[in-house]
Amino acid sequence: MLLVAIPLTLLSCSDDDSNNMPENNSIAAIASRAPQFTILVDALEKADLVTTLDGSGSFTVFAPTNTAFTNFLADNGFNSLDDVPVATLREILLNHVVEGTNLSSNLSTGYVKTLGKGAASATNTLSMYINVSSTVMLNGVSTVTTPNIMADNGVIHEVNAVIGLPTVVTHATANSNFSTLVTALTRNDQPDFVGILSGTTNSPFTVFAPTNLAFGDLLTELNATSLNDIDQPTLENTLKYHVVAGGNVLSTDLTNNMMVTTFQGQDFTIGLTGGAKITDAQNRVSNIVATDVQCANGVIHVIDKVILPTFN
Repeated sequence: MLLVAIPLTLLSCSDDDSNNMPENNSIAAIASRAPQFTILVDALEKADLVTTLDGSGSFTVFAPTNTAFTNFLADNGFNSLDDVPVATLREILLNHVVEGTNLSSNLSTGYVKTLGKGAASATNTLSMYINVSSTVMLNGVSTVTTPNIMADNGVIHEVNAVIGLPTVVTHATANSNFSTLVTALTRNDQPDFVGILSGTTNSPFTVFAPTNLAFGDLLTELNATSLNDIDQPTLENTLKYHVVAGGNVLSTDLTNNMMVTTFQGQDFTIGLTGGAKITDAQNRVSNIVATDVQCANGVIHVIDKVILPTFN
């Protein structure tokens, strides 16, 4: 009886040890146990990203729900997750991941870098615009609905929409500091700038984007009361003058006295003495105040003055 009891006791101890093993609380493991993230988990497996979010490191993951994925698939003409190209799916998922543990209370309005890459740059990862003015809004398309799901290797924020790879238009519309620029680009007598800057024809684009204050100063300079006082050819040529086609020109690519040929056809000059700036065709100077907002089809640099070509 004693000989029989010994192995039974050992077996019992072994079972207890197994039951007392600590639960895996990595980001990937928490997502796998959450019923609202089943499609996300399937997507991570398909894109071979489970190991990344199950391992060491520190990540902030903005995690779309099943409903968010279902809507994304329908909106983009996919019947199922299997219809999404793996390479595209991988970058979309990485576009939801930011390095470091960023609790909702630590988020602020502005740009952060995700781990995703678009086609425009091999080195500069995609930018995400976070707006915390009311709810936490990401790229103007997705809202954090359940924040601060803590994991051993970071934090999960549940979101209500998949954050697609951002285009130049995505970032222009997401940031309220560009609302006047968006109004100008979408004026009904202008070319289809939204279609152009959302697409890949002539891309990648480098856009020097004036702020609302820059447009306000321009109206004062021109003695105009609103954009409606600016005629169609002047506005079209001015907007095209802020775009460089066929190049994702990062701030590190800029050189002093560099001549830049624009989508409009005329040039402007980059100056780096005393800070990066642009001297336009009318010898007016604009400061480059923020750089390298990376989009999937180009990059945006923010300027504090509207630049002007010469007009015949």
